[in-house]
Amino acid sequence: MALPFARPARRGAVGLDLDGSFIAAVELNGFTVERMASRELPSGLIVDGEVSDAAGLSAVLKDFFKTHKLPRTVRIGVANQQIVVRQLELPRIDDPRERAAAVRFQAAEAIAMPLEEAVLDFQPIGESVSAEGAVRTRFIVVAARAAMVDRLVEAVRGAGLKPAGIDLNAFALVRCLTRGSGDEAVRVLCHFGGVSNLAVAAGTACVFTRPLRTVALAPGRDEAGAADREPEPLDTPTPPPSAAAETEAPAYFSPASPAGAAVTAPAATDRASEGGPVRELAEEIRLSIDFYMAQPDARWVSEVVLSGPGAGRPELAEGLREAIGLPVSVAAPLGALELPVLMPGEDPARYTVAAGLALGASA
Repeated sequence: MALPFARPARRGAVGLDLDGSFIAAVELNGFTVERMASRELPSGLIVDGEVSDAAGLSAVLKDFFKTHKLPRTVRIGVANQQIVVRQLELPRIDDPRERAAAVRFQAAEAIAMPLEEAVLDFQPIGESVSAEGAVRTRFIVVAARAAMVDRLVEAVRGAGLKPAGIDLNAFALVRCLTRGSGDEAVRVLCHFGGVSNLAVAAGTACVFTRPLRTVALAPGRDEAGAADREPEPLDTPTPPPSAAAETEAPAYFSPASPAGAAVTAPAATDRASEGGPVRELAEEIRLSIDFYMAQPDARWVSEVVLSGPGAGRPELAEGLREAIGLPVSVAAPLGALELPVLMPGEDPARYTVAAGLALGASA
């Protein structure tokens, strides 16, 4: 199974965010929201961003689309540890077939995943010219485990839906929150959901992405799978560092990572977790900014933008602003798109990624 990443689908496709704790769908007509709908998702159907019960998810999706009378062509978002994003640079190649072959050859060296077991896609993000006049093209390359993609497509097709494309949640997030910004500023976007993501956007291009390990900021679940449990306090007193905290840190899935393996964050991230979720998140953001700034052509980060359920908690933005020393804001849920009237009690922050997926479908 090999559906394209980050390419336009047919006009009218619905952006479908399978968050893990909920599902959200957005239908656009151009840049106007036609319909939006969401529903709680029973626990166990999607775990850590991967489909674990395809038949169960199919049943929920089938009823969801029937209830809300949504179009059946969908653009799906993915975000999990089975995805690797890298940035490659090659001499400019005009012939599409030769270019694809060259990118795949280079990706085999840069991605720690057998390509015969992966779905691979790429797109150019810019060019540079050397002092000698040689033109080189920079590409974002995405590789995902084919088995993971197959389970996702099986669940979607089992609901009678037509998957027209698969996109990264990080790309959809950047697309939604930077559309219409009109500048090339570099921003860190943090989205809190079933799988929380960090993305660095240079203008409208995603140049860095990785999963966030900070999950206490998103709505929780009780044992029955209900969302929006009373959240834990954001901060606790910081104990002194301990040698026992020097454990393995999470991997960074960065477009600019060197070939061969994901880059590992310093163990300071684990020490930061002892200081509460805000300080843990601040440390993750600082480390991500440091890593991005070490890459060629990196530019200064201007601000941190929060999105997703739980992002609007007032103490979160203020705590991050103090810890990081950068402006921190909470994004409008649909970016520059106009938010329609919602049902009472409905959380508009659920729709950010789904709106970005829908924007990709109508690009």
